[in-house]
Order: sequence, then C-alpha cells, then structure tokens
Amino acid sequence: MTMLSKFPHLRQDFLASVVVFLVAVPLCVGVAVASGVPAELGLITGIVGGLVTGFMPGSSLQVSGPAAGLTVIVFEAVSEFGVGTLGVIVLFAGLLQLAMGFLKIGRWFRAISVSVVEGMLCGIGLVIIAGQIYAAAGLKAPETGVGKIVGLPGAFADAFGSSQALTSLAIGAGTITVIVLWKKTPKAVRTVPGALAAVLLATVATSALDLPVATVQVEGLLGVVQPPGAEALGELAAPAIWGTIIAFALIASAESLFSAAAVDRLHDGPRTQYNKEMIAQGAGNTVSGLLGALPMTAVIVRSSANVAAGAKTKASRVLHGVWLLLFAAAMPWALALIPIPALAGILMHAGWKLIPFRQIAALWRDHKGEALILVITAVSIVAVNMFEGVLIGLALAIVKTAWEASHVKLEVIDKGAGPIQVYVSGNATFLRLPKILDSLENLPQDRPVELDLSGVHHLDHACRTALESWAERHSAVGTEPVKVTEPVKATSAESAMADTRHR
Repeated sequence: MTMLSKFPHLRQDFLASVVVFLVAVPLCVGVAVASGVPAELGLITGIVGGLVTGFMPGSSLQVSGPAAGLTVIVFEAVSEFGVGTLGVIVLFAGLLQLAMGFLKIGRWFRAISVSVVEGMLCGIGLVIIAGQIYAAAGLKAPETGVGKIVGLPGAFADAFGSSQALTSLAIGAGTITVIVLWKKTPKAVRTVPGALAAVLLATVATSALDLPVATVQVEGLLGVVQPPGAEALGELAAPAIWGTIIAFALIASAESLFSAAAVDRLHDGPRTQYNKEMIAQGAGNTVSGLLGALPMTAVIVRSSANVAAGAKTKASRVLHGVWLLLFAAAMPWALALIPIPALAGILMHAGWKLIPFRQIAALWRDHKGEALILVITAVSIVAVNMFEGVLIGLALAIVKTAWEASHVKLEVIDKGAGPIQVYVSGNATFLRLPKILDSLENLPQDRPVELDLSGVHHLDHACRTALESWAERHSAVGTEPVKVTEPVKATSAESAMADTRHR
C-alpha cells in the first residue's frame, strides 16, 4: 500500500500546512509581543494548537493558536498577575473548557447573541488598534482602553517630534500598506502570505538601512517555558484570579466556536462537533498552561487560509504545528531580526478586520436594538475591560429579548352602561406591568369592571400580585367586586385569584 493510497489527500494537506505555517509565524510572534510576553510563547501556543488540538476531533479544518482577539485580556492579566502566573490562568481555563465540553455545554455557545459577539470583536479591534499605534511609534501605551484612545493625539505629537519614532511609525505604516496592496499582486506572488511578505520586507529594510527601530527580544524556546510552580499555584487563593480564568475560558470558547461556524460555511466537508471541539480547545489550553504559554483559540485567519489552500483533513493543521516546532528550534535567531513596529502593523490590520462595519450598518437598517447592543458592548470593553464589557452586552441582550417576548395587548370596551370590559392578551410580565396598571388605574372608580385574562399565555407572579392588589382597591369604593376570568392555561398554583371577588 503506497503512502498516497493510505493518505489520499496528503499532497493537498502538505501544501496547505506550509501556507498556514507561513501565515501563523508573524501572527504568533505579533500576538505574543502585543500581550506583553516573550515572542517564543506565541510560537509554543501555535505548536500546541497544531500538535495537540490539531490531532483531536471537533472541527477538522479549523486551525488553533494564539489569537489577536485575546491580546487585550492577556495583557491585562500579565499586568496584574505577572508572566509567571499566566500558565496557571491558562491551565485552569483549559480545565474549565474540558469540563464544559464533557458536560456538553459547547453547543450552548451557539445561542449567544450575534450582536454581543460582534460587539466584543469590535471592542477588541479598537483597543488593539489604539494600543499598537503606541507600539509602532516605540512609545509606552496607557493601561486602559480609554487612556489609549484619549492619549493618541499626545502620542502623535511626541512621535512627530522624534526622528526615531517617525522612522518606527513609517515601518508600521509600510507594513500595513504592503498587507493591503498584496491582494492586488499576481496570483503567483500571493502564494506568499501578505503578512509574512510585509514582515520580511520590513526586516530587510531595517537591517539593510540600519534603522534605529526596536526588534523582538529573543530568550530561546526552552528559556521561556515556565511550568506553573508552587508560588504561581498559590495565586489561586486570590478571588480576583478566578474572574480572569472564567473570562479566558468563556471568551476563548466563544471565539473558537463562532470561528468553527464560520469555517463550516467555507467548505463542504464534515461539520463541526461543538462539544468535541470544546474538549479539543480545552486540551490545548491545558497543555499551553502547563508550558506557561499563551491561551489559544481557533483563529479564522489561519483557518480560512487552510481551507483556501485546499486542505482536506486535519493533517494540514498538525503538519503546520510540526513546521512551527522546527522553525522555533532551528531558527530562533530569525525572531531577533523582526522589527516590533512591523508586528504592530500586522496587529493593527488584524484589529481593523475585527471591526464589523458591514454588520453594524445592516443591523442599524433592520434591527436598531441589536445595533445598539453591539455598539454598547464595544464601548463597554473599551471603557471598562473585556470581561465586564461582554457581561454588559449579554445582560442587554437578555433584557431586550425579555422585553420583546413580553408582548401584551390591553383592550377596554366601555358601552356607557353596564360593566367596563377589559381584555388582556399575550404575555403579562413585570416588564409590561406599568403599561397594564396605567390603563386599569385610569378606569372610573364608580363603575363595575370585568377583567378577562383568558387570552393571556403567561402571567408572572409580579403581574398577578399587582392585578390582585388593583382589584381589591377598585372593589373597596362601594362598587361591585371586579370579576376576573382566569387565563385558560392557569395552573393550580397560579389560581389563587378567584373568578369573582367578594369583600
């Protein structure tokens, strides 16, 4: 049996793996530098994403590794707890993902409001762009998202007063220009990914012209591996770290599973098994955490490159992990040549692509409420932080859904003589209670009332209690007791309100 007969797609997968490797190298390094950790940790996460997550079932063509979408939250965690504790956070986030996968919670992530996810990506994109402008100029960025944006005019003023900062900015701007224009080059040229070409050109220009630009600090692959020690594990006693662990697990899972849904639309192969993909991501993050590396998610840029390059099986993503390992082991010196502003340019471009301009416009035309949730989620992430911004977005989405589900219609029929008839239909919940009570309290106090609730599908406790109270008050002024027709599907527990009231 020949190799090709045993692995019929080996040629396509091999070629795709090379393309994904070339796309992954600058992104792995760039994400690590932007996260405030050694560049090699980004490569380690990419290697684990290929060799561990890549081997596992779930989504066959999706590629995992360090993601631009997590740089904001990783940078916050490293600033607060230190690089030494990062491994513990990633390890326990991975274990949490494994638990969610085994408990079959993965598919529930598909129920998250799309506007919240888009808002999350938009907020991340804005913070990445603002933060990487400072990196491109060789300046220290403020710690908060608002500080980064508000401080930009001052940063540009400082940069324009320094020839070194201007040179650094020029390298970053040139990198973005190359990535954007690379799509217009001949197809043969585009076999080299635009991000890699931009980094290579920036590296050559910096070295050849001996430009005064900061380059990546290299510590060696084994030198940066920091398995969690007793001191780092002791940090688990602090409640604050658990909020970060939960944020890592939930945000990484959401990104991965939404990426899986997007990748499924790009090919006709096997569909994603969401719970198994959650387990695969959890296994990858557990191993990354044990090595003290960055958290991983499935990443749409590498995954779409994998599909576009003709990958047929998961062999392509496993092989991309092998190439990353060989590169990290054999050519670590190459990292020291890469200019930091070039990596900043790559991430600014990635951040820009995270901002869903078309979706915002489409939502505003057809679903203004969803558009507002998207915008508020993004602004909250910039103004507060990643985790709390997402929670605010989720809370708004839940409130909006509850409000829309609480449709209630109230019709008053007054024939001038006899009782006033009030018909209520729909879902009578506390959210619509003010509207219901306003209408009932405006009824004449000296007239009998018949309240018909037979058209109500759902009557919550708050609404029932308020209606009972109103009926007692209305009946207390000497008129006939309010006659109430109960909802048709009322349960015995809900039937405390009698059909007729007598005082």
